[in-house]
Amino acid sequence: MRTAFFRTGFALVAAVLSGAAHAHPGHGGGAVAGLLHPLLGLDHLLAMLAVGMWAAQSEGPGRHLLPASFIVVLGSAAMAAVAGVPLPVFELGIAGSLLLAGLLLAFRIRLAPAAGAAVAGLFALFHGYAHGAELPAHANILGYFAGFLLTSSALLYAGRMLGARLARLQAGPVAAGALFAACGGWMLGTLA
Repeated sequence: MRTAFFRTGFALVAAVLSGAAHAHPGHGGGAVAGLLHPLLGLDHLLAMLAVGMWAAQSEGPGRHLLPASFIVVLGSAAMAAVAGVPLPVFELGIAGSLLLAGLLLAFRIRLAPAAGAAVAGLFALFHGYAHGAELPAHANILGYFAGFLLTSSALLYAGRMLGARLARLQAGPVAAGALFAACGGWMLGTLA
């Protein structure tokens, strides 16, 4: 199962990056920019890890439904941003989502799968909008979207794996959640 996952991931990365070799200088963007975007923003990186870790605490279909909902809404919100749909307070939503994801993780709050997916989708709304709003000029939109969706999926998966490992430690999820919540609170404080 893991071998198939890694082979599929490698094939997707190769397909996404294949156009990067033919790119002309000065056309900043596309697949590489998309792949890097979730990794270079601490807010995005931490939020996706937190949602993945929260999904690891879920039982049954919630383990898969939370990350899937996050990815679907992430892509949809990015498309809305590119289309010019306004979302005026998305920076506050990004910081708030990290704070709330950390609290959900720290307090080990489990929701019904549909409710958890809705919460994860709400978090993704703000993060996806930021991805679309920060689309580099002259970027290959399809490559950029494929890149950030692939990296985001990998971060959610990494968070889920990390969450499963931390669950073995009594205070592991609590400490991680507190750290995420503190980062979210700090980010909210800088925006106020």
